[in-house]
Amino acid sequence: MSKSSRILGFGHHAPSRKVENPEIEDRLGLEPGWIERRTGIRSRFWATDEDTLSGLAAQAGDMALGSAGIDRGDIGLLLLATSTPDHLLPPSAPLVAHRLGLGRAGAVDLTGACAGFIYALMFADGFTRLHGKASLVIAANILSRRINPAERASAVLFADAAGAMVSGPCEEPDRGILGASVDSDGSRYRLIQIPAGGSNTPFHGDLDLAQTRMTITDGREVFAKAVEMMTACSRDALRAARIRPQDIDRFVPHQANARIFDAVGRNLGIADQAIVKTITEYGNSSAATIPLSLSLAHRTQPFRPGEKILLAAAGAGLSGGALVVGV
Repeated sequence: MSKSSRILGFGHHAPSRKVENPEIEDRLGLEPGWIERRTGIRSRFWATDEDTLSGLAAQAGDMALGSAGIDRGDIGLLLLATSTPDHLLPPSAPLVAHRLGLGRAGAVDLTGACAGFIYALMFADGFTRLHGKASLVIAANILSRRINPAERASAVLFADAAGAMVSGPCEEPDRGILGASVDSDGSRYRLIQIPAGGSNTPFHGDLDLAQTRMTITDGREVFAKAVEMMTACSRDALRAARIRPQDIDRFVPHQANARIFDAVGRNLGIADQAIVKTITEYGNSSAATIPLSLSLAHRTQPFRPGEKILLAAAGAGLSGGALVVGV
């Protein structure tokens, strides 16, 4: 067993097609600037016909492995957080592991919606501590293929991207996950959903196409519950880590909506300049936003040993969580 885990490398990847707001605003009949004022988004990346979920994930994973500089045979586990796998069956993670040349590493998908990376990283940290082996966590989504183009609430938000992180065993107790908190509220199960495709409403010939697309039934309640859950989980994680909000070096929230994470930052008393923001250019790619943001932030200003990072997310389910991570 290892005392802790430490971050070894980051990676990210976005498709080549960049979609600016005017393209969506024109289609929906919205006035110029409407999307950015309400979400903080100016553009997002959408997959081309040639892109696959496993392909995006593998490219982000390859970058993270290169950054980590370790032998691929040293990876013991790959966790893929996604809501848009290549197929309902089989899981996509084994294919990603194969493409990355990870040998016989364990590989499984996790369906945690926007909070998927939080849960996956928590599980990977436990695996690395218990078994003393490195792990690779990837979060990836192609949400453009699940958008209902006629529904304003979801059509303006969602994007495609992948982010990845490699962690390895470490004997320094102030590294890895220092505090964690997870939460759920199944009473709000239907706030964000894709109605058809599961065993309750399987695909069939006369199925309404809209039932296979993302829908947000009450945007205001989603906003309020996301702020509430991310704030509460963050406070609990900070308390568990015995760290004050003002001692956090960088806050990397799920990039759901700029107004959501700005509100969470104010609730916690975290300075605005400490909040990592990538939503303006990359939009909301669900679970992928946190590792994407970590990788982009590290490229711009590398994380230093000793930094304390707060991660927080909330999304469909409702499901959420927060982690305090020592670099």
